[in-house]
Amino acid sequence: MTHRTPEQLQAALAHIRAAPTDNAPIEMLCFRPGYGQRQIVDRLELTVDRGIPGERWLTAPWLKMPDGRPDPRIQVSILPKRVMDTVWQDRSGTVHPGDPIVADIETSVDSLPVGTRLQAGTAVLEVSDAFNEGCVKWKTRYGTAAKDWIVTPENRPLRLRGLLCRIVQDGVVRVGDRLHRV
Repeated sequence: MTHRTPEQLQAALAHIRAAPTDNAPIEMLCFRPGYGQRQIVDRLELTVDRGIPGERWLTAPWLKMPDGRPDPRIQVSILPKRVMDTVWQDRSGTVHPGDPIVADIETSVDSLPVGTRLQAGTAVLEVSDAFNEGCVKWKTRYGTAAKDWIVTPENRPLRLRGLLCRIVQDGVVRVGDRLHRV
């Protein structure tokens, strides 16, 4: 398995930062019915109450409210396509990162502050304050350097692992839709 070196990851930052900050093309959608399960799909339904119906957020979220309910701040994650292309080298032997939406967008705090609303198809999402620092699976799949890269103090504000969002308006998103500010 080939992983990027710290130097390669750092060199990719200029290209990643040059992505659009608005009106970004949605290039891939992923449905996750269970742990490690991925289905690349053409459309996803997004709902305020159920997240992505049939996905594991409702039954097995990694972040919960104090009362045990799933935390709505993590209903949808949006991975920048340029980050995905940088770290996901072995596409036939390594599972997709698992983010429901992959878009060619720059996700830094400066570009998309907490509370920013984004239209994805007919759904509306709100950028949350939850930080996506990746998990042990990210490190295993894409390498220690890739995990360290997304959490270094200088890179944290770039949100390289992507945006976490809550759904504020039900709708449908399709590959080819644009992700834009409301």
